[in-house]
Amino acid sequence: MSVEIKQAKCIAVLGTGSDVGKSVVATALCRIFSDQGHKVAPYKAQNMSNNSGVTPEGLEMGRAQIVQAEAARIAPHVDMNPVLLKPVTQIGSQVVLLGKVHKDLSAAEYHREKAKLWDTACGALDRLRAVNDVVVMEGAGSCAEVNLMARDIVNLKMAAYARAPVILTADIDRGGVFAQIVGTLACLNKAEQDMIAGVIINRFRGDIALFKEGVAWIEKKTGKPVFGVLPWVNHRIPNEDSVVIEQAVAKIDPAQTPTVLVVRTPHISNFTDFDPLFQVDGLGVDFVEHPRDLAAYKAVILPGSKSTCSDLNWLARTGWASKIQTYVKNGGHVLGVCGGYQMLGTKVHDPHGLEGTPGDTDGLGLLPFETVLKAPKTTTISRFEWDGVPGIGYEIHMGRTVSVDRIASGKPEDNGLLRVKERNRQACTDFDGAATDSGRVMGTYMHGFFDSAPILKKWLSLLGLSELDPPESCGLQERDRQYDMLARHFETHVDVPAIVNTMNYIH
Repeated sequence: MSVEIKQAKCIAVLGTGSDVGKSVVATALCRIFSDQGHKVAPYKAQNMSNNSGVTPEGLEMGRAQIVQAEAARIAPHVDMNPVLLKPVTQIGSQVVLLGKVHKDLSAAEYHREKAKLWDTACGALDRLRAVNDVVVMEGAGSCAEVNLMARDIVNLKMAAYARAPVILTADIDRGGVFAQIVGTLACLNKAEQDMIAGVIINRFRGDIALFKEGVAWIEKKTGKPVFGVLPWVNHRIPNEDSVVIEQAVAKIDPAQTPTVLVVRTPHISNFTDFDPLFQVDGLGVDFVEHPRDLAAYKAVILPGSKSTCSDLNWLARTGWASKIQTYVKNGGHVLGVCGGYQMLGTKVHDPHGLEGTPGDTDGLGLLPFETVLKAPKTTTISRFEWDGVPGIGYEIHMGRTVSVDRIASGKPEDNGLLRVKERNRQACTDFDGAATDSGRVMGTYMHGFFDSAPILKKWLSLLGLSELDPPESCGLQERDRQYDMLARHFETHVDVPAIVNTMNYIH
């Protein structure tokens, strides 16, 4: 007697372009299906982002699917994002396969490995479908990039493999939403068009009743139902791509409002580390690319980087380095996180060429430490204390950062900014980070450093901003509240039962 193998039904959220709201729609569906009592998991075959995170097993995956796993109320697993591309140069990326570094590949080399990557992605989806009721799949960029579709493993080809109906997501806020939808469908062949079950229009501003004629036109022109029109809402769900900060324009005067500046380096990673700062009433946050006078800012932050040496050279070439050094001499506060922490030292050594040509790069010289880049990559979820104040974060980095007098001996540090209590559920007595005696310059490898309200409060007090209070809910607690708010917003404006009917799986 043959035994029927369980296969969860799938729904695919694809887009008319990048940053049209695919991740938000997928996150909302994950929470809604979880609320309905279904065991649901997110899935994205291939993610291209330097905004990654760590699973409980200490493996690396894209932050967007970690967020969606949280919305689904389950632990993240690398099967949810089997292929992660972390851009290193304009033409190449580090390939992370099932949570572990595979190799650096140029675009051409990557396409030659697509068969292997396809098999890996399909295997991951099969495993998810075997243990869940529903899998919410997310696409990448536009699903109608005609020059890439033959080699695509994340959009329509993967939806076809899963026999998943497709929700086409479009963004009305950027303009041209009718052309987005009709043009996307026009680029697809008949079989691909038939996979599109319906459309969701995202980020509508104004009186939604005035768009009824627009909805009717789209449905008549395409023959596809519009499942809903989502009004624009300022949700606080972490974004997947740095396009959100690339489009940001600073509107805060640091002379009038206490403001923190984050240097937007070319290879910035894990920019969501600073989301909690936006939740502090009375605090401004600027992501800034071009050097400027820093005197009015309460602190300068050097974020994580996918290419520390390249970004260090950029800091020197653009004048940022001298600006930051002068700022510190004049009493300013600087925080470096992960790659930014490495930049604060005197040297970054790359003897094996992990980031390009082997060699040494001068650091900013603000901390008496040097970094040696070397494999394997450290990937941990870590619990720590800062002067007795507890926090939780995650580490993703290559190499070790140690004081100059310990480099030759190879001995670990016997003190640091943070006391690490646990890594990947294993107790430890390690140290992380460093700070000057004054505490005005400090660095840490801990991503998610501000996710704990007491840690954020302590840092604000260090800046002389003790009057500012973080929200009571911070980190995962706050994100969970936002997932509920997003789900209710989605259910109000989108015909969820119609989406469910296209899946035909709820018994």
